[in-house]
Amino acid sequence: MKIPGTMRILLLITSIILLQNCSKAAEGSNQAPPAPELPVYTVITSPATTYQEFPTALEGKNNVEIRSQVDGYLDRIYVEEGAFVRAGQPLFKIDSRAYGEQVNMAQANLQAANANIQKAKVEVDRLQPLVTAKVVSEVQLKTAKANYAAAVAAASQAQASVGSARINVGFTTITAPVSGYIGRIPYKKGSLISRTDPNPLTLLSDISEIYAYFSLSELDFIAFQNKYPGASLEEKLKNMPMVELVIADNSIYSEKGKMSIVDGQFDKSTGAISVRAVFPNAHGALRTGNTGRVRMPQLLNNILVIPQESTFEIQDKTYVYVLGKDKKVTSKPITISGKTESYYFISGGLSVGDKIVYQGLGNLKDGATIQPKAVSSDSIFKARPL
Repeated sequence: MKIPGTMRILLLITSIILLQNCSKAAEGSNQAPPAPELPVYTVITSPATTYQEFPTALEGKNNVEIRSQVDGYLDRIYVEEGAFVRAGQPLFKIDSRAYGEQVNMAQANLQAANANIQKAKVEVDRLQPLVTAKVVSEVQLKTAKANYAAAVAAASQAQASVGSARINVGFTTITAPVSGYIGRIPYKKGSLISRTDPNPLTLLSDISEIYAYFSLSELDFIAFQNKYPGASLEEKLKNMPMVELVIADNSIYSEKGKMSIVDGQFDKSTGAISVRAVFPNAHGALRTGNTGRVRMPQLLNNILVIPQESTFEIQDKTYVYVLGKDKKVTSKPITISGKTESYYFISGGLSVGDKIVYQGLGNLKDGATIQPKAVSSDSIFKARPL
């Protein structure tokens, strides 16, 4: 079919328009996407406190096993498990009747011994004038005096037996040697108690102070000695700042502690030395057997500080994206000397004034161009204090 001339002109114009639109679309698809706008943080220095943490096991100031010093039936239990008791307060009572009879027997023996003393004294007094008058021999007087001395010694022995029997009676009432909290009581009233029982009657724990024991490696111990002033280890401990205790729920215990003692030698099997920190515990919030972490503070002056979210890790190394003058970013490894919950302290890889990408690192690559948006360090530190 023959197409009219007018129609051919319209088709030609339409084709030209379509070709122009396709060309513009192709040109648009070849254009690079705009550079992303990302916040940029300027590296600064700041005084800061870092912490070294060490796992610890807690013990009370005194943990005393309460045991009976005499055998017998448990007659009374004066306290409940978990109760707080004062030093000298009665805890248990052992049936004392047999020991009371021992006191009576010892007193009777003492009376008999005293009577023998009187008898021996009478004999010495009777023989003394007879020897002077040479009626009897001096040997008889010496024998009488020896009998008198033996009677005195027997009386002293009987007196000691009375004291020993009374002590045993006193042992039948078991009192608290220190103030503290009563532990589990495995025995019940009527149980036969022996001095050789493997289990104590209870465990009494004085927790007015809590001892936190932890270990320092040889390197940590050397660093500790070099860090604090003092000619001796005792002086260094006195000059050391107070330490903190992180308890099981990751909260900080309300009272701060003081380093008090270091073990005399390193453990050959672990290469570590045992250290103790003492924490006040007047309200009994901590108990023997609790666990936690001791935090040792270290004051850093003018240390480089960056937010943790400005970093990423590759094969156990930590990197940041540093902004160049051409608005291109370059990854750079850094050395971390310490950290807090939100910040890293940098000892290598960055300098004061360097600009790093603060957030949005997920899609960045080396050489990528960004539109930097400056973020104030003051605003960051205000939202999350250092």
